[in-house]
Amino acid sequence: MLNGGEAQHRQPRLTEPIILDATATPRVLTILSYVLEKLVSRNDRLSDGGGSAGNILTAFHGVRSPAISLEKYLERIYKYTNCSPACFVVGFVYIDRLVHKYPDSLVVSLNVHRLVVTSVMVASKILDDVHYNNAFYARVGGVSNAELNRLEMELLFLLDFGVCVSSRVFESYCQHLENQSPPPITLISVDDVTDISVEDTHNSSPPQLRA
Repeated sequence: MLNGGEAQHRQPRLTEPIILDATATPRVLTILSYVLEKLVSRNDRLSDGGGSAGNILTAFHGVRSPAISLEKYLERIYKYTNCSPACFVVGFVYIDRLVHKYPDSLVVSLNVHRLVVTSVMVASKILDDVHYNNAFYARVGGVSNAELNRLEMELLFLLDFGVCVSSRVFESYCQHLENQSPPPITLISVDDVTDISVEDTHNSSPPQLRA
């Protein structure tokens, strides 16, 4: 699972997302970004502005908070990887399992983006018949391939490789997210690929996505 496999069709360039309507953003992305932003805002206050992510989630900890918002980051992942919307729900299940299993390790602004892209990527390998490999997800997520490989292994071991989600659990999380739905807002389209980059950690170098 570490490196995944090439997609079963010819892999397009990052600048050519395979979505017929790039403006059609699934509602779950808006709800999920709203829920995660509330969680991160609370945890940043508890951890003095996000200065500590706890011992367990240190691997996902970045040097500084990325400039891109969670909503745009989720839209970016969806737009360029063409993964199913269900992957975002299952990715949220993984993050929630970590929160309950390691309550002293907070999801904060310094680690949430890496947690999201890693969780969604793993979920896509479980749910989608056709998915992109780690290298492609790394480009989309703004991190190096080597780092994303390491984060994938970190996530799997933290979850004890418990990546299966039953239909009952999936439906309960869908209902939970629906209950947390934010007020209606005007969605902002995803920025062009050349306008987005996520800062990397000291231990690895990000791909050349110009800011």
